[in-house]
Order: sequence, then structure tokens, then C-alpha cells
Amino acid sequence: MKTKRNIIIFIVVVLLCGWLGVFVDRFIPEQPRGDTLGMGIWLVFPLLTTILLRVFAGDGWRDIGLLPNLKDNIKWYIVSLLVYPVVTSIVLLVSYLFGWMDFSDFNVDTLVSVFAGGLLIQFVKNFFEESVWRGYLTSKLLTLKVNDFLLYCIVGGVWGAWHMPYFLVFLSESDILSVLPVNRWLFALIGIVTMICWTVMYTEIYLMTKSIWPLVLMHMTEDALVNPLILDGYIKIAQGKEFLVSPTAGIITTMLYLLIGLLLRTKRKKYQLQMK
Repeated sequence: MKTKRNIIIFIVVVLLCGWLGVFVDRFIPEQPRGDTLGMGIWLVFPLLTTILLRVFAGDGWRDIGLLPNLKDNIKWYIVSLLVYPVVTSIVLLVSYLFGWMDFSDFNVDTLVSVFAGGLLIQFVKNFFEESVWRGYLTSKLLTLKVNDFLLYCIVGGVWGAWHMPYFLVFLSESDILSVLPVNRWLFALIGIVTMICWTVMYTEIYLMTKSIWPLVLMHMTEDALVNPLILDGYIKIAQGKEFLVSPTAGIITTMLYLLIGLLLRTKRKKYQLQMK
């Protein structure tokens, strides 16, 4: 009962904190876009909530996944670092072969520089996120013996819904249109579905390593590489093909990540059978 109660408290706070941030920003109009106090509240409150629940509500600290657990898990760290670059490369190659993207502004040296420059800040930011989504919500649901697919949907759905204030308010219109030519509400819906699909591979690597660190590295790589690729204009997707090959939310892209997650699940299940 304690675990269920705390999960409910966590989910309620997570779903409300971004809107609290939106409310706060209404009283501080002169702030830099993308770096407001409200966004800070949105980013920090989930982690702060998990800390308070662990300290004062009996959750404890043993299941947070802070140990790197490198023994026998190096291969999963390598997978975590390569997943987003490999899938993105496949999508770019397919788009190049079919003429679905314009690569005239693509510059490898500049992209590598931007990627390297963003690693540290993304590492810190995604430690906050992964200690919440995998280190807390996933680990707590596992103690309830939740079915794998229900686990993916709950964690991915809450993770996606937490982004609603970001999609609907904090994110600029131009950034949305650079990813997909849709309105904010449809973008938010697609974002939630995308995150549920991504959650499969995040969850499976967490289950195999019992550590948040490979997920921090994977999430860091995504934010430092994939987002700048399209938001900074290194590629331009042909009109009508965004839904297929957007590097962040295209159908082909998302299905590849889902396939990887399901393959990882098959690998884990096979390993578990061998250990019996």
C-alpha cells in the first residue's frame, strides 16, 4: 500500500508541476526563451519529489540504481551510446537514397562540435531525468510485479504527459514545425506515443543492468545529437515526408526504436530462462 500511495503522489506531482511552472512564468514575462523559472520548476520538481518520498515517505534509497554495475554489462553501455547514432544514421541514409531530405547544410565537423559541446550539460540534465523515470518510477512499479507491457505504458505515458507543458507552452512554434508540420496538441499526442515506444528500450536496458547510468548516457546522446540535427537546421525534410523520417518522431524512426526495445526484451527473457 505504501508503494502504491507513493507512486500516486509522485504521478500527481509530476503531472501538475509543469503547469505550476507555466503559472509562475505568467508573473515573470521578461525571461529568455527556453530558460525560464517555470521550466526550472518543471525540470526539478520530479527529482525533488522522489527525494522527499525516499526520505520522508519510507521509499528508501536501495533501488535508485546509482551503482554502475559494469561487470558483465559493458556491452549494454556500448549499446546505450550507439542506439541513437545508429538509428539516426539509418534514417538519414534511407532519406538520402529516396531524396526525402536536403543535406546541403549538413556539415559533419560543425555537427560533431555541437554534439561534443552539449554532452556535459545533457549528462547533468539526464541524470535528473533518469533518476526519476528509471531510478524511481520504473523501480517502484517493478516491486508491484507489473506486467512488462503495462510497465512500458505507465512509465512512457507519465514521462510523455510530464512533457505536456513543454509541448503546449514552453516549446517554440518554430521548433515544433521543424520536427513535424502539426499543431501543438497533435505534436503533444505524437510525443507521448513516441516516448512510450522509446520506453521499451530504456526499460529493458535498465532491467538488464540495474543501473541508471547507461540510460543517462543514451538519453544524453539523443539530446546532444538528434535534437540539434533538426532544430539547428543541418537537415531539411521534404514536405510530406516528416511523418516518415523525422529523426525525433518519424514513423520509421520510432518503429526502429520500438523494434530495438522488443529485441532487447527477447534477449532478457532468453537470459532469464537460461538462468533457471
